[in-house]
Amino acid sequence: MKITIATDSYKGSLTTFQAGEAIKEGIQRVYKNAQVKICPLADGGEGTVETIVSATGGKLQTVSVTGPLCYKVEATYGITGDTAIIEMSSAAGITLVPCEKRNPLNTTTYGIGELILDAMSKGCKRYIIGIGGSSTNDGGVGMLQALGFEFLNGKGQPIPLGAKGLQELAVIRGTDLDLTGCEFRVACDVTNPLCGENGCSVVYGPQKGATPEMIQNMDEWLLKYAELTKTLNPDVDASFPGAGAAGGLGFAFMSYLNGTLEPGTDLVIKATGLENFIKDTDIVVTGEGRLDGQTVMGKAPMGVAELAKKYGKLVIAFGGSISDDATECNRHGIDAFFSIVKGPCSLEEAMNYDTAYKNLSDTAEQVFRLLYCNGG
Repeated sequence: MKITIATDSYKGSLTTFQAGEAIKEGIQRVYKNAQVKICPLADGGEGTVETIVSATGGKLQTVSVTGPLCYKVEATYGITGDTAIIEMSSAAGITLVPCEKRNPLNTTTYGIGELILDAMSKGCKRYIIGIGGSSTNDGGVGMLQALGFEFLNGKGQPIPLGAKGLQELAVIRGTDLDLTGCEFRVACDVTNPLCGENGCSVVYGPQKGATPEMIQNMDEWLLKYAELTKTLNPDVDASFPGAGAAGGLGFAFMSYLNGTLEPGTDLVIKATGLENFIKDTDIVVTGEGRLDGQTVMGKAPMGVAELAKKYGKLVIAFGGSISDDATECNRHGIDAFFSIVKGPCSLEEAMNYDTAYKNLSDTAEQVFRLLYCNGG
């Protein structure tokens, strides 16, 4: 019996690695000699670096960079071969900014550029960038400034860091940095344009501390920024789906670094080589904290299930909770799903690490006992 486990994290309870170990433990109580492979999974957000590094035998790198509030933070990224894996949240994430200091006029993406520079100094040419969880709305200008692009005001002086600097922007100049052969693949699951009623300022500005006045101003400044960008790249498209991701960081990658935006789960699945394991397995196990109708809309378990069905594999999923509309999962490749909660309990109890680990392990055991009894 060969089994591949590829679950997302059970947020607040178990990481993708811990969930995999719990399921493996339950399976091996039944199939003691089973070959069980744990393939950690992520959707391009938190955990992406650790997931890809673990799956590929890469190494973690920790460096001091400029944080979102312009003081130094320790940020960790991964290197595997000539590829760097970077989570923008490690250098410019909203969790790095105390609630009382959240103000996108002041927060910068400069540290992301510094991470890229560090990776370049170590020979990296390819980059996988997860851009979830940002605290910024600077259009990625801070990152580009770190990479040597010049963003100047009417007096020819560099504009300040943060979205407030965009108010002064008058001239943009290219960089002397040699980007020849560099490839930037950006994990992006949002489709917001850069500006307008569905743009980054209006949709995501409030959660980053923006007032209605700030939102209107930033939207206008980003529109001017997009127009000035055409002096370097006439083909820029501020309305492209995902241009508004991470406060416009998606736009910066596409317009200045020739980056491509890709669904996060698909990008991570390719980077970890999951398909090679699924080809040679009998059963695929996936799951996440909550299975519902949203799961089929590009979330990690769906990516796993679609890949498994390409090779005709049986797919089982475990959820911390299951909604009524989770039956949609059955129509999209998950053959059967199971809740790991054994009985009535509080959310706090259900999400306790020890409880969640035991519940997941015990549920996996019972499901595989059923398979064993039926000659599986």
